[in-house]
Amino acid sequence: MHESVHAESLWLTMDDGAEVYVRVWEPAAGAAADSSDDAPAPPAAAGGPRAVLQLAHGMTEHSGRYDDFARFLAGRGFAVVGNDHRGHGHTGERADSMGYLADQDGFERLVDDLRAVHEWACRRWPGAPRFLMGHSMGSFLVRRYIQRCGDTVAGVIIMGTAGNPGLPGKIGRRLARLEMRRRGPRHPSMLLTSLVFGGYNKKIRSPKTAFDWLSRDAEAVKAYVADPWCGFVPSAGFYFDLLTGLLLIHDEREIARIPKDLPMLFLSGDADPVTGYGKGVERVIAQYERHGLRRMTSILYKDARHELLNELNKEEVYGDILKWLENHAGGNFA
Repeated sequence: MHESVHAESLWLTMDDGAEVYVRVWEPAAGAAADSSDDAPAPPAAAGGPRAVLQLAHGMTEHSGRYDDFARFLAGRGFAVVGNDHRGHGHTGERADSMGYLADQDGFERLVDDLRAVHEWACRRWPGAPRFLMGHSMGSFLVRRYIQRCGDTVAGVIIMGTAGNPGLPGKIGRRLARLEMRRRGPRHPSMLLTSLVFGGYNKKIRSPKTAFDWLSRDAEAVKAYVADPWCGFVPSAGFYFDLLTGLLLIHDEREIARIPKDLPMLFLSGDADPVTGYGKGVERVIAQYERHGLRRMTSILYKDARHELLNELNKEEVYGDILKWLENHAGGNFA
């Protein structure tokens, strides 16, 4: 069904002047001739897309890696939009800031960018229900987004998320701050990269690469390793921002801001070290339940690793996401 898909890209300017690269996939009949920032809504096929799914990719990757999944959904009537975060992909390359988010409040800036893309999508597809999906670091951003403006989306999909880092997270944040002072916030941090990722392959017998923990699919891992925009060493400032955000999304006062009736789908693999092999996701759900959140669904895939959309069972994952979206796409949100 991919041949019925229209794909395009554009640049959006944020309120602080940063330029963010955005990819769009939609049913071909709904394609617009003009994709500029202020483009009017395109002529809609049968009233427009069934819903809009906005993607938030993970750290040291980019939105282009979601092309197959986005085409799968667009071929079934959904519009999909995703940006390259600051410090990543086209956005990072244009700003000459790969692995660095912002001079101040980098994590919050990424969430601001998601909101700006959301608002653009509202203009592009007015009236369509809007969902937000985040993978890994993107899931942290989504969890912060719904603390700040959860009433703007019809539901969220949280993939490969992590639990509260607790004391190790606080120590890591202090190490990042110390390295920033010694070497500068833009200095690539091998120390923190080693501390964060060094043990991720420990349960894999005879790993062939440093990234085998991402997927059982050797070809998917090979493509990741070969991609110059994947697997790079982030800056000390990046880690400071990331750990700041990770601690913030577990703050009880911030979780209390999430709308109690927001539908949420948690997806994870039981062989994913980022999620604590599924245990971290269980702790997140339990914490949310204590705050009265009840519309949560969780799927744990046996033997699956971190990148579910690039796993051996990705068709199963695609289907589960499609089914959940179809079941929740009846709403209309501002």
